[in-house]
Amino acid sequence: MSDEGRSPDDPLSRFLHAETGAAVFVREVLTSVLAVALIGLLLFAVSGVWPPMVAVESGSMEPHMERGDLVFITEPDRFSPEFAHGDTGIVTYETGASEGYGTFGEPGSVIVYHPPGSGGSPIIHRARLHVEEGENWVDRANPDYLPATSCEGISACPAPYDGFITKGDANAEYDQVSGIAPVVKSEWIHGVARVRVPYLGYVRLVFSEAILVQSNGAGDGLVSASDSGGDASEPSGEGAGAVEPPTAESNTTPTAEPTMTVQATPVTGSTGGTPTAMPA
Repeated sequence: MSDEGRSPDDPLSRFLHAETGAAVFVREVLTSVLAVALIGLLLFAVSGVWPPMVAVESGSMEPHMERGDLVFITEPDRFSPEFAHGDTGIVTYETGASEGYGTFGEPGSVIVYHPPGSGGSPIIHRARLHVEEGENWVDRANPDYLPATSCEGISACPAPYDGFITKGDANAEYDQVSGIAPVVKSEWIHGVARVRVPYLGYVRLVFSEAILVQSNGAGDGLVSASDSGGDASEPSGEGAGAVEPPTAESNTTPTAEPTMTVQATPVTGSTGGTPTAMPA
């Protein structure tokens, strides 16, 4: 009998101590699966969302997020500062500028959202303003991202309901102006980006069955979500980004590039994905 009270010929003992043959292969596979499962459970415990990672599929958030980044996200109200908007856990660019709160190079929170019935993948863009039903939000917006200085000609103005105005950092217009998305309701927000790891998201993008790059003169900002991983690189830069007056939203990264959106794709059983953002 062995020290554990088992005979060396016991099937379990042979399986655990085998040095060659199929038993070794099966044992290594089971060990790897268990390790991945434990990591996934830990990430879920920390993030509160599943999948907890997304892989960025396009360049609408450049230079702060690149295609192929793996981004770790959390439930919106986790780790949110006290000045986040209401109980949403989201800090807008407008508020972030006045409070000195920034992530990924600019003020405010970068969110992963997916309007119902829109098809495709979730989108990962920055929350710029929070608006209320009936509000003429153009008066508070940055005119550089608008086709006009009034509500006329903008379908999302006045706001049809409470929600967020969003924009990719590299895009020339707000999502609600370019047609990427309607005003974003808080219940459509899957998570808030916290950390990015360059290149790891390519694992998800390479093996994804559908890498969606929607075009509006350029690729939309899509992200691919991942069960075991997503896009992430370095910790989000809290305090980074220009601190600007809250009276009128300003742009710290002027650009004349075409409108894009970052999508996320769910990643099931693989690392990284993009809210084609989030199944990083």
